[in-house]
Amino acid sequence: MGNLEKFNTAQLGEVNQAVSVSEELVGNHYKLSVNQWLRHRYDVKTLVGLAPEEVVHGPFAQIIRYEGQKKDTSLGSSVYDFYKICLQDHAILAVLKKTPRLALFPFCLYIVTHELIHIVRFSRFLAGFEANPDEKLQEERKVHQETHQILKKVRIRGMRPTFDFYRTWHRPVEHIHIS
Repeated sequence: MGNLEKFNTAQLGEVNQAVSVSEELVGNHYKLSVNQWLRHRYDVKTLVGLAPEEVVHGPFAQIIRYEGQKKDTSLGSSVYDFYKICLQDHAILAVLKKTPRLALFPFCLYIVTHELIHIVRFSRFLAGFEANPDEKLQEERKVHQETHQILKKVRIRGMRPTFDFYRTWHRPVEHIHIS
């Protein structure tokens, strides 16, 4: 993990801003109050905050579900799902270098919005966290479509190249090939 490229201070500022905007957009889309958002227990971490087993090669982010439980409780009913969005700095930065039209803020905005939609859908039982490959592919398509719907309503400089980058996900599922 030590040799993987990490976001620098300026980039972390843009990533934090993307997380804030994503939370607001997804919250508004699902009509979630602040209290409702807090019930969706999650955190967003970049490479410096990830354990070695949370680092992957390929995807720009992954969601890991952990089991949480309040201190001083032993009842099974107090157990809750805690989701960790693990941003993969190295993968994001690599694609930004290969695709100069992409900019960090809109690209991270798309990624984080996408992952937050997954968390809302898991929390509302609209999708299963443990799904078979076909169900996961269908879910990815739905979430990409919803991400596009949410983000196309806001004016963000540099968003068009990000939409172009993800255009494959707007095709029928049988035409999508995942490597």
